[in-house]
Amino acid sequence: MSQHRAVRAAVFSAGSWGTAFAKVPADAGSDVVLHARRGEIADAITTRHRNPAYFPDIDLPPNLTATTDPATALDGADYLVLSIPAQTLRDNLAAWAPHIGPRTVIVSLMKGIEQDTGKRASEVIAEATGVPASRIAVLSGPNLAREIVTGRPAAATIACPDQEAARRLQTACNTSYFRPYTSTDVIGCELGGAVKNVIALAVGIATGMGLGHNTAAMLITRGLAETTRLATALGAHPATLAGLAGLGDLVATCSSPLSRNRTFGTHLGAGMTVAQATAVTRQTTEGVKSAQAILGLARDRQVEMPITEVVAALLREKVTLDEAVAALMQRPPKPER
Repeated sequence: MSQHRAVRAAVFSAGSWGTAFAKVPADAGSDVVLHARRGEIADAITTRHRNPAYFPDIDLPPNLTATTDPATALDGADYLVLSIPAQTLRDNLAAWAPHIGPRTVIVSLMKGIEQDTGKRASEVIAEATGVPASRIAVLSGPNLAREIVTGRPAAATIACPDQEAARRLQTACNTSYFRPYTSTDVIGCELGGAVKNVIALAVGIATGMGLGHNTAAMLITRGLAETTRLATALGAHPATLAGLAGLGDLVATCSSPLSRNRTFGTHLGAGMTVAQATAVTRQTTEGVKSAQAILGLARDRQVEMPITEVVAALLREKVTLDEAVAALMQRPPKPER
């Protein structure tokens, strides 16, 4: 990476988290180009420094521009930052791969598991682009987009097998309000981010049913236990799940009304069908898409994940809300660890 020019980052796409994150390296001094699907959004970001679809009230930095052309966005990019629905990742990368430079580091902000394959985002990126693991990083943590874009203090974990690449990315997105830490545990970061969405659905369901704070705390705590069981079975370090990408992200997503997964669950707990909850939810809810794939990973490794199992059954409308609660509460008693 040249020392004589600003770091250049391309962020795909201009949704809520993509826009919020793009502001971070821009505030840190990088030149950032957002890739937007709609021309009017790209024009508004470049000329008016606002994203009217997601943050019409937030001023974006002048060194943050947008385009609808992937080749333009990726021209000279040191980083390709991906913030798109996990289930569209493979097809989109097939189109974008020819424009990715030979030294571009690909950064995943995605928190889902591919439905058909059970693959994590970093695995899909490697398969779809041929980029080596040393140039694929994951950024994850308690990062609610609205709070990041308004500059409220937050932190995240950047995981990459290449520690130096992680440190360079850390520098490129270190600001007065955003503090990144580094790690080499890509599996732990990705599993923490994916499974917490399913646990947040469970907490939302309990909230919608009016079950109280004790129930929410139980689901968060036992949800962390089953997340850790799966992640470590797949090769993660347990300490990662006690950190920002594990417990931190889980607490934020399960506790905040800004969380789309928790909100989706609240709709279900209040009596909506999955179709009705989907209709009133404007943005991608990764937990809904990933629950069954995560359960598949758990079954392959013979890992017990009772909360994920119940949420997956609810999403397939195989059990009622009352049956789901009973299934969790009537499990045989056992030691906590």
